Amino acid sequence: MKRYYMPSKAQEKLIWLQNLSNKIENYAAKYGITAAAVTDMKDGYVWLAYWMNYRQQYQEYLKKLSKFKDEIMNDLGATSVPPSPPTFAAAPTSVSSGIIVRAMAIVNAIKSNIGYTIADGNDLGIEGVEMVGRIDFKDAQPQIKVRLVSGGHPEIVWTKGDFDGIDIYVNRGNGHWEFLATDSYPNYTDTTPLPAVGLSAAWSYKTIYRYDDEQVGQWSNPVSISVIGA
Repeated sequence: MKRYYMPSKAQEKLIWLQNLSNKIENYAAKYGITAAAVTDMKDGYVWLAYWMNYRQQYQEYLKKLSKFKDEIMNDLGATSVPPSPPTFAAAPTSVSSGIIVRAMAIVNAIKSNIGYTIADGNDLGIEGVEMVGRIDFKDAQPQIKVRLVSGGHPEIVWTKGDFDGIDIYVNRGNGHWEFLATDSYPNYTDTTPLPAVGLSAAWSYKTIYRYDDEQVGQWSNPVSISVIGA
């Protein structure tokens, strides 16, 4: 049975790379790994960790900013203090793109070496575990419906399955798709103000799954609905 050593989630991949970068130098002589490759793994981990932390903090900031925007638009009470963007130390030494791909190439060279041992593999985190039915999200496609709910607002009906959530995009009849929201739990109601009283408009929606803070799979087929101002 096939064994997998590479985690599927980005944060777990970072932890895996941290272990490899911390220990690879101990095995460089045995497996013929160059000093440049060792340095690349070490710098690559630090570079990736920096930008993943940067992204995570900015995502939290954008969530707060979105909530603040909604408060300005819709709440009648006192307005909160605007959120402050995160600050960061200077970026570390950069590396070329594809650090995980290069790490996997080193792993392949180690595991094909005649001197490879399972003990070495376990220490480096490259021996892996047997997995049955490993999830492959590349062809996953949300199946969505849209219906009108209380107040005449559209509700996007979707199924979560094994995913973390969906990104929802909307076209309000102007020919442009724009980001609407990330939803973690079905279903999602679009509370955007409706057209003026008596006027109608066709709003279209499409979605894509999210897993480990990344878009995965295929876009859903667009679904449209007519909304009327009341």
